[in-house]
Amino acid sequence: MKFICLTLLFVCGITDSRSEQYEVVGPADPVFAVAGEDVILPCSVKPSISVVDMRVEWFRLDLKDSPLVHLYDDHEDRNTDQIQSYRGRTKLTLQELQTGNASLKLSTVRVSDEGLYKCFIQSKSWSDDVTVDVSVEAVGRPPVITVDGFDRSGGLHLQCESEGWYPEPDLEWLDSEGVSLSSETTETHRNTDRFSVKHTIIVYHSGKIHCRVKLKDHMLETQINTTNNRFISWRTSVILSSVLVVLVVIAGILIAVFALKNRAHIQLQDEHRKIQHAHDQLQDEHRKIQHAHDQLQDEHRKIQHAHKQLLQDEKRSIQNEKSTIQHERDQLLQSQKIIPPKAVKVTLDADTAHPRLIVSDDGKQVRYVNRLNAVDEGNNRFDDYLGVLGKDGFSSESFYFEVQVKDQTKWGLGVARESSNRKGGIDLSPDDGYWTVRRFNEKYSALDSSDVSLSLRVEPQRVGVFVDYEKGLVSFYDVKSMSLIYSYTGQSFNEKLYPFVGLGYRWNKNSTPLIICD
Repeated sequence: MKFICLTLLFVCGITDSRSEQYEVVGPADPVFAVAGEDVILPCSVKPSISVVDMRVEWFRLDLKDSPLVHLYDDHEDRNTDQIQSYRGRTKLTLQELQTGNASLKLSTVRVSDEGLYKCFIQSKSWSDDVTVDVSVEAVGRPPVITVDGFDRSGGLHLQCESEGWYPEPDLEWLDSEGVSLSSETTETHRNTDRFSVKHTIIVYHSGKIHCRVKLKDHMLETQINTTNNRFISWRTSVILSSVLVVLVVIAGILIAVFALKNRAHIQLQDEHRKIQHAHDQLQDEHRKIQHAHDQLQDEHRKIQHAHKQLLQDEKRSIQNEKSTIQHERDQLLQSQKIIPPKAVKVTLDADTAHPRLIVSDDGKQVRYVNRLNAVDEGNNRFDDYLGVLGKDGFSSESFYFEVQVKDQTKWGLGVARESSNRKGGIDLSPDDGYWTVRRFNEKYSALDSSDVSLSLRVEPQRVGVFVDYEKGLVSFYDVKSMSLIYSYTGQSFNEKLYPFVGLGYRWNKNSTPLIICD
């Protein structure tokens, strides 16, 4: 009897163990995601049984340190050791877990999310896993075509540039028939995790020229119409130069003839009539030259009129393009429900200013003076770096302000957290609580995880600072050219941020003020 009971218990144990066996399955092909959008990383068990009472772990295979992406255990999420960049962006659904679906929702995809993920599911007596390959694409800005003028052979130089792509995109030129054109020069640059491309081409005919930038599943295109009016000024200049050469030759001939006439008049009086006849011929030639001169005057007026008309056409074209871009931007903002940044009123706090700085009464300007002001020194005041903070801090949503740096050769500006160190030789980097760009020794840089050198085409006269507190983004713009200077991304803010401006360390020979622009 005991032997029969033991046998039954052994058989039941084997049956229970087999009943808990399952297979974890996922996609056979890579999962493609677009930067800024959400993506689902598929993972489920087969047969479809509830995994609510099991351990579900997602982690990165291609990261060595702290690879945890999401952990579900003992009926709740346990993400204490989760990778910092995934905080608040991963989710498992309880209702789906009840049906055996452990797919992970990843919000606001970043380029750094690309890689190999492991989905591991463990019960009390069984475990299995599957690997999910994630590929990320980032769509950049629409390509911009600029005209760089003509060469001596009459070819029109065009340049196409686009930035913000990942992975590296393909750029091609097409004529009005869709035939690919070869580029003269090609440049590709990588800024942090994005690529920018720049191609140039020379065209010798009028018509529509297309610049197309594309990835595997995305494409952006811009076109330009090189009408015949663009070639008129070049051809006319060639004709005018030829006519001027002819006039110079004729003038030389006239001078020579007059010289010969005078010499012949002194030596040969009897050939006076012949010289007079030659003089009459020269008079006729002079009238012809005068007629040619009048024609050139008319041609010059026509060229001026054509030039003015071309400028007016260009202005109308640029205005139309600006209107189109603004309309598309408004439609994009409306479709994506993007809230524009809030322009805030910034007033500088004189109680935080270095003793060698003078803040204006309205709190809008700060300049350097070569003396120490009689001020109270406290914990809030800078004592080494020539800095000053804004009076008001911000800890939610987004905000924007502008600083005029025109004619000042040594400056730094951005935002600083409320607890940032203001004493001694501070480092204007996120580690010290500062997110800034600066100009020093005629060079521009940003102090991110390392010193990042910035190559700017023109010296900015006014710099805009945009902060998205929730997304951890701090961006700097050249206001006049409406171009991006630098962005800090993936930052984590947990206290108030204050506007910050400064004029370098300890001294500044330039007394030009920095101005807060409303």
